[in-house]
Amino acid sequence: MEKIEHTTVATNGINMHIASIGTGPEILFLHGFPDLWYSWRHQLLSLSSLGYRCIAPDLRGYGDTDAPKNCREYTVFHILGDLVGLIDSLGIDKVFLVGHDWGAMVAWNPHKSFVQISRDLFGDDYYICRFQEPGEVEEDFAQMDTARIIRKFLTSRNPKAPCIPKEVGFRGLPDNPNLPSWLSEKDINYYAGKFNQTGFTGGLNYYRCLDLNWELTAAWTGLQIKVPVKFIVGDLDITYNMPGAQDYISKGGLKKYVPFLQEVAIMEGVAHFLNQEKPEEVSSHIYDFIKKFN
Repeated sequence: MEKIEHTTVATNGINMHIASIGTGPEILFLHGFPDLWYSWRHQLLSLSSLGYRCIAPDLRGYGDTDAPKNCREYTVFHILGDLVGLIDSLGIDKVFLVGHDWGAMVAWNPHKSFVQISRDLFGDDYYICRFQEPGEVEEDFAQMDTARIIRKFLTSRNPKAPCIPKEVGFRGLPDNPNLPSWLSEKDINYYAGKFNQTGFTGGLNYYRCLDLNWELTAAWTGLQIKVPVKFIVGDLDITYNMPGAQDYISKGGLKKYVPFLQEVAIMEGVAHFLNQEKPEEVSSHIYDFIKKFN
């Protein structure tokens, strides 16, 4: 870990923290919620040893990257602007992109917003719906120790849609008394330390921009993604177990919008944070795919 370099890059009006290591073709790793560059620590070390320059930023609102206060400054266009500026500042012409969570969401019905689809399927208590009101979930989280919040998220293995009634709150989610073998107290403390500094608002603002993203990207509805793609998911991931998701992936729905989809890997017995739970396997999946394009 000490070989990983940490720098700050000015991009798109913010200062972005990046962790990087290695030389060679570039791989850009994008994290989700509640996460940091740190979630890719294993892949940075593994793939850099195989001849790649591995780069993992703290995205806007997270960790040591700036967090604008306006929740409308977390749209997909702001995030893309950050990343394009980052790539340009590093002098990169071509990059392999690896995304988790926010970087790997399955496409949904373009005739409704993702928030409305979530509300129709699971009701107002569904976590994405609960995240919409500024300050509400932050107040809920403030009643718990940050390390406990991180433990709840990272160790969850329940593939069912998480619905959290207001009267119960996120503190009502089950606590795992024992950490899994792939997660240490040191890891939990790293996350907790960063989120104690920044709070969770920056990450939550991504969810609060979901409807705005849907409006802003209306002109691109149905547009195909025409780059080679590999899709990796754990079979205990919440997204994989949402109604219709498995058929969408296996019966041509995903292929319709991603025509150059080349591989789908379903990892058995693996939950959402697969890059940390099964670091060697995920690194191998990435390497076996991108080495074909060097």
